[in-house]
Amino acid sequence: MKDWGARGLTVPRISVNVSAYQLTDPAFPRTVLELLGAHGLAAEYLGLEFTESALVQERTLQTLIAIAQLGVELAVDDFGTGYSSLSYLKRFPLTTLKIDQSFVHDLETDPSDAALVRAIIAMARSLRLRVIAEGVESGAQRTLLSRYGCREFQGYLFSPPVAAEKFAAFLTHHGTQRQWVE
Repeated sequence: MKDWGARGLTVPRISVNVSAYQLTDPAFPRTVLELLGAHGLAAEYLGLEFTESALVQERTLQTLIAIAQLGVELAVDDFGTGYSSLSYLKRFPLTTLKIDQSFVHDLETDPSDAALVRAIIAMARSLRLRVIAEGVESGAQRTLLSRYGCREFQGYLFSPPVAAEKFAAFLTHHGTQRQWVE
């Protein structure tokens, strides 16, 4: 990220998956801060993603509050596949919900998936959370998601996972993150 910025590329936020175990460690926010400092990166360029299961641990709340105070974005990954209470959406300092790809996959053919996706988007918007649809593989999926109010997407429709150098070329060719979303 530092190298991309030095090349004059507008660098999007990079998200990193973290485990429930890491979020129960009271030293984890300090580790995040130290890593940002060691690599010369601003917190706004980092997002941490975790599953709903991480939120059932009461010790996680203080860790997430400390990380949020650093300016790091916090996202619930694979939203809708866990079994925890929705009450965490108001208790934890979350910024983003990521709709699990299992709901997006059959969006065009399964009315239940479509209903769930619309409900997740409406709930996220009502709570002033960003919502990102995972696993978007077709233009038809993207169109439906847009119609439902989703404005951010991730999936093979845009790019498979790529190495850092190839992503730098992608940034050079396609521009900033804002151009990839509606």
